[in-house]
Amino acid sequence: MSEPSPRSVALRILLASQRTDRSLDELIDPQAALITQSRDRSLVMELVYGVLRRQEPIDWRLDAVLSKPLHRLPVIVQMLLRLGAYQVLFLDRVPDSAAVNETVQLTKVSARQLGRDWSGLVNGVLRNLIRAPVPSPPDPAAHPAEWLSLTYGVPLWLAERWLERMGMEQAESACRATSTAPGLTVRVNRCRLTREEFLKRLQEAGIPAHPTAVSPLGVVVEKGQGVTSLLGFTAGDFYVEDEAAQLIPPILEPQSGDVILDACAAPGGKATHLAELMGDHGTIIAVDQNTSRLDLLRENCLRLRMQSVVPVVGDVRQPVQWVRLLAGGADRSDIPDSFDRILVDAPCSGLGVLRRHPEAKGRRSNSSFVRHQKLQAHILESVARTLRPGGVLVYSTCSAETEETEEVVNRFCETAPGWTRESVAPWLPPTALQFVTAQGALSTMCNNFGMDGFYAARLRKDE
Repeated sequence: MSEPSPRSVALRILLASQRTDRSLDELIDPQAALITQSRDRSLVMELVYGVLRRQEPIDWRLDAVLSKPLHRLPVIVQMLLRLGAYQVLFLDRVPDSAAVNETVQLTKVSARQLGRDWSGLVNGVLRNLIRAPVPSPPDPAAHPAEWLSLTYGVPLWLAERWLERMGMEQAESACRATSTAPGLTVRVNRCRLTREEFLKRLQEAGIPAHPTAVSPLGVVVEKGQGVTSLLGFTAGDFYVEDEAAQLIPPILEPQSGDVILDACAAPGGKATHLAELMGDHGTIIAVDQNTSRLDLLRENCLRLRMQSVVPVVGDVRQPVQWVRLLAGGADRSDIPDSFDRILVDAPCSGLGVLRRHPEAKGRRSNSSFVRHQKLQAHILESVARTLRPGGVLVYSTCSAETEETEEVVNRFCETAPGWTRESVAPWLPPTALQFVTAQGALSTMCNNFGMDGFYAARLRKDE
């Protein structure tokens, strides 16, 4: 059986991303495994992420050369056109003729699935796209939301939302961040070596890298490189994690010997970081209801040599359910009825990490926040009961939207007396104090350091 072409694999992944809520990582991994050449796998990644990050300007350019709106064409034809247009408009290394011919061939292969041959239309539209002059973009002064949407590949509703919330300067900063491909940032596993030792090893191996500017734990690898082939991966010397995410576990102030609940824990970035901060002495109950993602957590713990993390499959909103599962373990009789500390890294819109998950842009809308807020409040209220008096709870999201952050925390404090809100400042490095809000929370939205947009608030249960 012959190997599939990179473009056919990219098309398959892009279509799947429209039919499911699964992340791109989950969709790409099994498909990329079908391709043997690393250069071809790189092309798949470039096409998939490129089309999703630039979908708004691509659709705008296609609509200008189509006789009817793009959205009225079959979904497969829409995606074939986007795939071809991305190569024509944004990939200099692919000649226009190759982009068109490859897309036309792919369309012919899809004829049976489509019920007819659409290759003539695809060929004509892409050739018109090459010949036609670039249409005038919207005037940013008269139509700022439309301009932001087309310039940075952001859905119009989101550009309008950020404009209303932040004003033009901050909204443009947020939109620009969503369209920028993130670099490779890792957190050094200090149970194995220091950041300086890791940087020295990379330098000796001829791999350009430098320390992160805000987090005292991170390293930026300057050249694009496969993660699993990077020096020290198998040995567990590092975990791939954005700089902003590295700031959150220290806010919980974990101590050696603590018993900690990590709610919504998979794939284990913050759980393994907590274990590292505790010197791997104590117990971290890592609950998640996604079995496959919890398998990733187990793999990460194994690779990083962290033994204090206990994965538990369960709905964290039902403590009775997963505590019973936990008690059923052969060697878990040491688990107390309450926790010293709790981290709630709540499910959210993910608007702070859209550059990593561009597939989420098409799955969110203004109505998403109500649903997320209800779930976040339910999780917070459920796990709060399991914290011991005097214990600390950190609530975090990879979004800085008010409905998912301050509104959730404020409502919890109003309806659950006996909690004190504390500033996160004492647990941040000096370089991160600029991200402490007036309410004492951490918010890295619209930062100038190329970090993701994260939020975290710290609460203490009264004695």
